[in-house]
Amino acid sequence: MSPSAEEPASGGPVDAAAPRAVARVLVESPLPQLDRLFDYAVPAHLRADVAPGVRVRVPLRSAGRIADAFVVELDTTSDHRGELSDLEDVVSTVPVLAPEVYRLARAVADRAGGSASDVLRLAVPPRQVRVEKAHLAALEEAAGAEPVADEAVEAHAVTGYSADALAGLVPARGRAAVDAVPLLAELPDGTWVGRWAVTAAELATVALAAGDDAIVAVPDHRDEDQVLRALAAVLPPDRVVRLDSRQSNADRYRAVLRARGATPLVLVGNRSVLLAPSERLGLIVVFDDGDPLFSEPLSPYVHARDTALLRQAQQGTALVFLGHTRSTDVQRLVEIGFLAEVRPDPRYQPHVVPTSQQAARDGFAAQARIPSTAWTEARAAVEHGPVLIQVAHPGYSPRLACTECGDTARCLRCNGPLVQRSQGAQPACSWCGALAVGWRCQTCEGTVMKSVGTGASRTADELGKAFPGVRVIVSDGSREIVRVDDEPAIVVATRGAEPIAPGGYRAVLLLDGERMLARESLRVAEDCLRWWANATALAARRAPVVLVGVGGALASALATWQLARYVSGELADRRELRFPPAVRVATVTGTVDTVAQALEALPPEVGREVLGPVEVPDAGVRAIVRFDFARGAEVAQVLRSQVIRAATGRRKAVAGRRGRPLPTLRVRFDDVEPFTD
Repeated sequence: MSPSAEEPASGGPVDAAAPRAVARVLVESPLPQLDRLFDYAVPAHLRADVAPGVRVRVPLRSAGRIADAFVVELDTTSDHRGELSDLEDVVSTVPVLAPEVYRLARAVADRAGGSASDVLRLAVPPRQVRVEKAHLAALEEAAGAEPVADEAVEAHAVTGYSADALAGLVPARGRAAVDAVPLLAELPDGTWVGRWAVTAAELATVALAAGDDAIVAVPDHRDEDQVLRALAAVLPPDRVVRLDSRQSNADRYRAVLRARGATPLVLVGNRSVLLAPSERLGLIVVFDDGDPLFSEPLSPYVHARDTALLRQAQQGTALVFLGHTRSTDVQRLVEIGFLAEVRPDPRYQPHVVPTSQQAARDGFAAQARIPSTAWTEARAAVEHGPVLIQVAHPGYSPRLACTECGDTARCLRCNGPLVQRSQGAQPACSWCGALAVGWRCQTCEGTVMKSVGTGASRTADELGKAFPGVRVIVSDGSREIVRVDDEPAIVVATRGAEPIAPGGYRAVLLLDGERMLARESLRVAEDCLRWWANATALAARRAPVVLVGVGGALASALATWQLARYVSGELADRRELRFPPAVRVATVTGTVDTVAQALEALPPEVGREVLGPVEVPDAGVRAIVRFDFARGAEVAQVLRSQVIRAATGRRKAVAGRRGRPLPTLRVRFDDVEPFTD
């Protein structure tokens, strides 16, 4: 076994008669010191089965263990001067790791100072023997049959924009930030989807008509359902492949194998679909990149937006960031000229009415949760169809407090905040779920709690009394409602859980704006703008959208639909403060000694912009490293070397724990958690 000094490259199986066969493999291991290619000799009895992309088993010289690995490259020479260890066995002859996926995994890991094997765990599902057998049988059957030409795909024009705005984007492999048309669209089968989904489907047909694949990445299953419906209206069913984390391992494995076929496909899914195999990729569409679901919670914690950018750079595809509003990250790419701006026809601008002006004239309106303007619009609209009311929190009471002292009521077991899910329900902890039986205030020993704030369920109860005879529907995290009919109804939904109504809602009320803005976060303003813009896009054309309790630049941006201008101002403020995404950041967490050594290894210019270290509960200390994008590769390499040093250094074992102690240094790039409460 020897580390390879050469770059990986694709190749075919080595002839069994060749004098020497060398396989360069990537070992599946979380250990950072094993994140490189190793050379193994291919025994004669395995040479016919070994090819790039197949799974194999290899011996490790440490502890005599056997590990799983992927073959990345085959050759006849090795830089290792000594004897090479033999491959232990071939797990499967099906090549599941495509060359472009390995190159992407390597680039993603290098950017984030992580391991390529961690990325491949997200890209390649666990082996499914039955799926493999069916796949091999289908290939054998197809090889013996007459070749059948793929059905031609018609390229659809992208509607809702000027004639030349998006016409040549895909053929020219362009890059753009595309503002979505803030409306719903009716499909031929009578269902309604967001107009953005139709735009994504139309762009995908252009790629498929040219013989290329397309990838459409969306935040969650609600958005995925809309895209799949829109694609079904313009493409044959066999041209669309779903690939996401909600599928079983067998379905995901089947989708990955289909993606490696010769037929051009549209691959639709959540963040992991950006790691799907596609040798002839022509288009990547990412919808609503500011959604937190695009942040990968597993190491190396790379955001889907960055994965898309790396893949576009490697394969030269067209790239579209589509959304009703932009993240500051996309706005930065627009302002440096990397992305072009594409905006829809201005006649599609929604009708947004902020109540801040009325509140300034009427003191009582300023204190009302639903001012008179909003009541009037809702009463008039509900006679003709459903009305959407967006609220900040689910449940009945989002916060409970002690009646005596006013402090937040907290769980006696874990100190988490107590909430009340429904009227009359026993308060319970929002963290551990324990019921608040025998509760006493930790500050004043009081035993009585009071409700603070209004959740979705309590809002529905109050609106049910205000609108007698009208249905009240609640859609939140515990009640998943994707669609409603066009009959009169009041739909109370938390942000992100709004159902789709045929033709759009006759009115939309955006409540609790001040409460949403009260959250301590670097991105709170752009998040609120995204929540409100997505809800606005569910309204019928020119239906009133009432923004309650918010004024200033945010209200003006939504009312005039100049969302990009507001986001640009947010980005300008970040530049002055040198906060992301104007600069990149990395958090370094570990013991006092390992964090100090890692910070000392940084270049002096970078070291001068370190924030901290500060103590972190149960994690030691944490420091925030700020640096310009141009120094990203250098900083990642330095910090990665420190992670390897900490992992391989001699450390004392913890008393009572067998084996090597846990790592004492963790690095996470582009981590916004320290800037969020």
